[in-house]
Amino acid sequence: MKKLKLDIIGLSYSQTQSGAYALVLGEVNGRRRLPIIIGGFEAQAIAIEIEKMTPSRPLTHDLFKSFAEAYHIHIQEVIIYNLVDGIFYSKLICNDGKKNMEIDARTSDAIALAVRFQCPIYTYEFILGSAGIVIEGNDFVFLDNIEPVDETKPKASVNYTSFSIEELQTKLHEALKEEAYEKAAKIRDEISKRKTS
Repeated sequence: MKKLKLDIIGLSYSQTQSGAYALVLGEVNGRRRLPIIIGGFEAQAIAIEIEKMTPSRPLTHDLFKSFAEAYHIHIQEVIIYNLVDGIFYSKLICNDGKKNMEIDARTSDAIALAVRFQCPIYTYEFILGSAGIVIEGNDFVFLDNIEPVDETKPKASVNYTSFSIEELQTKLHEALKEEAYEKAAKIRDEISKRKTS
């Protein structure tokens, strides 16, 4: 299967779930975005490395990097390789100079390590096709099966059933303008449900 390279596009506070963050990955040389809801600790670990900040004491991901480097283990790439029941599955592709190893990891942890090891992040077409958001011009068009993945449990769901279609479309436009991708996906799903029933 052909791998598709992703970049980190954004990281923002989730407007639909307290204490969670939206991590948005973007297809390199493409228009699709992959939104993932992650926990605050993982968001902090990613943001600190992206901003090149140095905490007074090493974070867990920094400790992992130091430990790996002490034993000459390097992460070559991160692959988001599956999506089952709303959960992304990722793995680290590592090398110790003699052999390659694959290590299972939560996507948020894998990305926190990818930014530390400055390694590429990949996924496959079927994942972007089922969980991606397509950007057309300045607007976002949602693919049929999008359900932003939430790595923080339990899920806090917002009920959009009491809103009219017009109110939902206004809220969808506002969410997209604010780049609140996970909120927009939920609103889009409610609009889709009503159109098919």
